Amino acid sequence: MLRPFLAACTIAFTAPAAMAACATDGEITAFVDSYLAKAPAQALSPGGSMQDALCSQAKLALAMEPIMGPVVGYKAGLTSKPAQDRFGATEPVRGLLFQNMMLEDGATLDAPWGAIPMVEADLVLVVADEAINGAITPTEALAHISAVRPFIELPDLTLAKDQPFTPETITAMGVGTRLGVLGAPVPVEDPAEMARMLEEMSVTMRDAAGGVLVQAPGRAVLGNPVNAVLWLRSKGVEFKPGDLISVGSFGPLFPPRAGKGGVSVTYEGLPGDPVVEVFFKQ
Repeated sequence: MLRPFLAACTIAFTAPAAMAACATDGEITAFVDSYLAKAPAQALSPGGSMQDALCSQAKLALAMEPIMGPVVGYKAGLTSKPAQDRFGATEPVRGLLFQNMMLEDGATLDAPWGAIPMVEADLVLVVADEAINGAITPTEALAHISAVRPFIELPDLTLAKDQPFTPETITAMGVGTRLGVLGAPVPVEDPAEMARMLEEMSVTMRDAAGGVLVQAPGRAVLGNPVNAVLWLRSKGVEFKPGDLISVGSFGPLFPPRAGKGGVSVTYEGLPGDPVVEVFFKQ
């Protein structure tokens, strides 16, 4: 079932006087057609406000649910200063996660899986209960997170070369949601200790030959990856038990060819130094 907040957002965001740059039904249909064809798309809400962009995102989510399955969580993007500087952003952006995008560790994909497919080292937090909505620190939030899951996101930058790539158009298109590979859950047993480990861990993405593509500390994402939860809350997101939260990339995004047949991400410093892998057919 589609979450009530999406329907509510669509109703609230489609008032013509308030949402002049919210995508029309025709623009949403054209975007979905491009998405299905894995072809470059026209931007949604170009020149609009962030409110316009969120309106377009909500309408797009309604159209995407029959294809991608129900919304299962949220994602934060542009969570590092270099990423924000690249796109003229002053804070992160938010998107949605869908059930059918989630693949299991070791998945093999045909490339390309989108119009402009990319690979990034990410991490997912699993919400345990609604009390997380009252948290104000990473440790408090982790008391209401059941597990940390390694995550390789496989986003699609989607937009045609002549289209504006701004925080608003990134938000309107759902922050590049396409696919992702989930590793085994790491239970949160001691919230304070997990907060420390997440900040101090070393995240390394390697290509299939073992070459390092990304190496960054956990603090590269907003000082602590759990701050992505607190930022999403500050924007009005209400979490529910079982929600998945993608915290954002620990380093640059790469095209799949950089993986030389696949990538792995290791989280050294988390219990067991977990690893998640994905393979690409050549």
